[in-house]
Amino acid sequence: MKELNNLQPLLKDFVANGPAGCAMTVTYQGENVFEDYIGLADMESENEISPDNIYRIYSMTKVVTCVAALILYERGLYLLNEPLEKYLPEFKNPQVYRTDEKGDVYTSPSSRSIHIKDLFTMSSGLTYEGDGDETERHVQKELASISDQQENLQLRDLSKILASIPLAFDPGTQWRYGFSHDVLAAFIEVVSGKKLGAFLKDEIFDPLHMNDTSFRLTEEKKHRLCTLYTLDESGDMMKETNLDRHFHPKSLFESGGAGLLSTIRDYSRFAQVLANGGELDGVRLLGKKTIQLMATNHLEPEQLTYFNWPYLVGYGYGLGVRVLINPSLAGTNSSIGEFGWSGLAGTWVLIDPKEKLSAVYMQQMLPNFEAYHQPRLRNIIYGAL
Repeated sequence: MKELNNLQPLLKDFVANGPAGCAMTVTYQGENVFEDYIGLADMESENEISPDNIYRIYSMTKVVTCVAALILYERGLYLLNEPLEKYLPEFKNPQVYRTDEKGDVYTSPSSRSIHIKDLFTMSSGLTYEGDGDETERHVQKELASISDQQENLQLRDLSKILASIPLAFDPGTQWRYGFSHDVLAAFIEVVSGKKLGAFLKDEIFDPLHMNDTSFRLTEEKKHRLCTLYTLDESGDMMKETNLDRHFHPKSLFESGGAGLLSTIRDYSRFAQVLANGGELDGVRLLGKKTIQLMATNHLEPEQLTYFNWPYLVGYGYGLGVRVLINPSLAGTNSSIGEFGWSGLAGTWVLIDPKEKLSAVYMQQMLPNFEAYHQPRLRNIIYGAL
């Protein structure tokens, strides 16, 4: 792989027009071929970004949760097409919100049970809170009613709350970003007999020496946490602290969809395992065939119409990850089967087992500019092959 000379100017451009700082690593065929840190971790103190900084990775947690669930899959503890209610009985006989010809909302039984695979693929009918439909509004109402206790919520508590709310659609018929991976995390706890954080620590973080990846921020590591900023319309950066209560050392909630903190070097090791066929430094997490299954598009054509984020055109969705299926439609020079995901504050991971290539980008800003940043990073990386 030739030198990635074009990455540093792009990262500097990002910082000049967006986040206070950013970091990036690229690993190719077992070798770290690029690592750089640009800008500030905190503007007030003028602390520079460094390898020790800790980031809120938000939805990049989802990839970790799905790998954890696949570890249990490889142990023969469940099948992807089994009904979820076999393990989480609260999901027995799910209802669905529907709209009649007059626009009136009603409920009726779903056409089938939620399958475990539906949790991986975001085709369960579960949603996040919002105002887009009756399910989103119902979820928002239920979570608002317990907002003062959310940091003490257990995953199974959240699962039971969500199970009491009619689904947005019949399982397996659409794709909708939502709480599916948090329910998958509750499923992991039931099948493994461990809390999610303990399972991840025992099976992934400790074996890979990911010593700074966890759901909570200890007092001695607090100074290493990058500041999260909101960029307003006038171009001013404001500190955002309202989203950090779940990281408190005494918080009980461990969100399998968005709760992890990590460093760029920790997450890079995790990405390397997947790019390397499931093994790194003598530690095997998954078999290469399982990673191939994870990085295969699992959405049927009718479901793909709902996977319609503009900057992911040409991608399908596998077991918790975007998967490139049409390079010409995506306008990308990357490999078919390249996969990964991103996080709310602009973090991003790219994994390519064909090339044994992985890349991790970290920043902490809202809005995250992901539609501008991520395709450009990807094009430079593959242009260097």
